[in-house]
Amino acid sequence: MPPPTLETRYAMLTDVGRVRARNEDACGADPEIGCYVVCDGMGGAAGGEIASRETATAFLGKTRALHSAAMTADDLDAAVLAANRAVYDMAVRDHRLRGMGTTLVALQTVPQRGSIWVAHVGDSRCYRVRDGAIQRLTADHSVVEEQVRNGEITEAQARRSHLRNVITRVVGSQKQVEPESAEHPCRAGDLFLLCTDGLNRDLADQDILSIVERHRHDLFHAARVLIDAANLLGGGDNITVLLLEILRCETPVPESHNGERVTRMTSILRAQAATQSEF
Repeated sequence: MPPPTLETRYAMLTDVGRVRARNEDACGADPEIGCYVVCDGMGGAAGGEIASRETATAFLGKTRALHSAAMTADDLDAAVLAANRAVYDMAVRDHRLRGMGTTLVALQTVPQRGSIWVAHVGDSRCYRVRDGAIQRLTADHSVVEEQVRNGEITEAQARRSHLRNVITRVVGSQKQVEPESAEHPCRAGDLFLLCTDGLNRDLADQDILSIVERHRHDLFHAARVLIDAANLLGGGDNITVLLLEILRCETPVPESHNGERVTRMTSILRAQAATQSEF
C-alpha cells in the first residue's frame, strides 16, 4: 500500500516596510519535511534580527532532527524550546544582545494523518483559507488579545490600541517559554498563511482573504500583493508572509479534532529536559 500523500506548494516573502530602518523578521522552510516558520524579532542594536534569524534556523534544525512519520505537539514543543535556548544562551554570552527575543509561528505537515500542526509564541499568526472563508488558527499572546477575549475592547479598538505591540510570550528572552500547539485536519484546496503583525496591523482579515483568493494561482505574487497592500496602508512595521497550499490530501484526521489546542506543562518540561541535555 502506498504511503499517505500530502502534496503542497508554498511561497514566502519578507519586506522591511516603509518606516523601519532594518528588517527584524525572518522566515524559513524545509519542504522536504514539511516544516515552515515565521518570526518577528525585537531587541536593541541588531538583537531583533539575530533573534528571529537564529530562532528560525534552530527551530528548523531541531524539527529535522526529530522528524518522524507522526509528528506530535511534543516534537514541536521541543523544537521551540531548542530555539529558545539557542537565543537565550547567545544573549547571555553577549551583553549587547540582552533582552532580545522574537515571536514564532510554525507549521508542520503530517501526511500520515492528513493534518498539520501549528505552534506559536507571541502575536505572529496562522490563518486558514477554506471554501471562500478565512479563519485565524492562532490566538495572539498579547495584552490586547486578552482584552478582546475578556470583552473589554473590540477587534477594531485592538488594532488602534497603544498596547497592541505588548506581547506576553517571547522566544529567547527567558530560560523557558510556553509554546501553544494545535492540530488541524487538511483538505485539498486549503491555503495556510503564516505572517508577522506587520501584515494584519494594517489589513483586516477580509482584506487578506480578498487578495489571497484573487491571486492564489501564483502564491509568490499573492504574497507580493499582500505586502504591497500593507505598505500602501502605512507599512509601519516589517512584513512577512508565507503561503502554503494543500494540493492533495489523503488519510484526514476526523474533523472533530479541528483546532484541538495543546498547552501541557508536563510535555513542555519533558521537552525542556531533552533540549537542555544537548547543550
